[in-house]
Amino acid sequence: MRRRVRLVVAATTSAVILCFVIPLCLLVRQMAEDRGLAGARSEAQSIGIIVSTLPDPQDLADAMAVLDDSSHFTSAVAFADGTVIGRGAATMSGDPLAARALNANTAFTVRLSSGGAAYVPVVTEAGTVLVRTQVPNEALSSGVLGVWLIIIGTGIFLLLAALAIAHRLGERISTPVIDLADVAHRLREGALEARAVPNGPPEVVELGHAINQLADRIGELLVAEREVAADLSHRLRTPVTALRLDAETVEDPETAEKLREHIDHLQRTVDAVVAEARRQVRTPLGGSTDARVVVMDRIHFWQPLAEDQGREVTVYTTNQEVMVSVATDDLRDLLDNLIDNVFAHTAEGTSWGVDLQREGDTVQLTVFDSGAGLGDEGLTRRGSSGSGSTGLGLDIVRRIARAAGGELSIGTRPGGGAEFRVSMPAHASTRSGGADGRSRMRERQAPRTRLR
Repeated sequence: MRRRVRLVVAATTSAVILCFVIPLCLLVRQMAEDRGLAGARSEAQSIGIIVSTLPDPQDLADAMAVLDDSSHFTSAVAFADGTVIGRGAATMSGDPLAARALNANTAFTVRLSSGGAAYVPVVTEAGTVLVRTQVPNEALSSGVLGVWLIIIGTGIFLLLAALAIAHRLGERISTPVIDLADVAHRLREGALEARAVPNGPPEVVELGHAINQLADRIGELLVAEREVAADLSHRLRTPVTALRLDAETVEDPETAEKLREHIDHLQRTVDAVVAEARRQVRTPLGGSTDARVVVMDRIHFWQPLAEDQGREVTVYTTNQEVMVSVATDDLRDLLDNLIDNVFAHTAEGTSWGVDLQREGDTVQLTVFDSGAGLGDEGLTRRGSSGSGSTGLGLDIVRRIARAAGGELSIGTRPGGGAEFRVSMPAHASTRSGGADGRSRMRERQAPRTRLR
């Protein structure tokens, strides 16, 4: 915004200054020419007066020499008998303008390519005498360059002053807007206590009040969500409990067992739905966590099951913290869903691993396995968390990734096996840093009985 204000002011001010500077410079040049021609005419008239008082040509020539020495002019006098005296006598006889002045008996000045000239006819007892005074181009432009420099310098000064005022005006307008944007970013990151201090132009003040009212409304909605989520568990579990009690009264053992299985599945579905509904209640908006710590924690959590199933675990991590803009609980749920997907859809003994790395401002979290990979049917089948699950597995992963500004991509590794990659922006505190060397941990366990 500040840059645009400066550009607009610079463009308009430059146009206005040019509209004044160019005509003013032309006017100065014209005034200098008029001044030079007026000086030439004045000297010619002075010589005309001398001609009428000094009949001796020699005395007249001496007087003309004194006048020419004191100025930039060159004068000549042509008498009626054809005699020409003065420093400009050499060009006097062939001057067509001189003949015009004598014939019209009129004094005038004229602008020539070589400068300018003034013609003054003087009537004497001996006849009409013509006085011509020439002025060079240097005299006609004397002082013009200095005045032009002053005018142009003044224009540049005015332009710089306008830019300084525009910069100040731009700051006055943009600084409150930047402050409001900062408050909006803090609200987006979960700092719901952030409030704007409205200042600046009236429109920006109104925007600040609107942001504060929006933040208040968000707080009210979160309070209402907490109340609804707190009540949701009781509302859903009560009918499930009633169904479980009714199933106990069924006399047919086979039917009772099927009902219990269906009720257990319904219970898991209810628990998953309640957990997902309460995610934003138990987890603050935004937040940040060290992805490396969460990865190692979940590897240690799943490692006993991997040992029981004879799965080789490969973990790639960086040597430094990898901060991401995701709450710790959300990142833990994301990773658990991806790892659970591997255990649910690959055979025992299939190796798997986690790869965590930072590439510039992006953190790549990849869970991979060495199974059969993903075809069209496999991709559909692995869209859920596992056997008997609610089908929310990858949906939860994708939702968490998108909430953090990232995305989930699913593919097949070059050497075979599935690959689930979550790309997330690094937290602002670590975006300037680079990823250091990577460490590798490999553990291989003997096959054991699969745990359920």
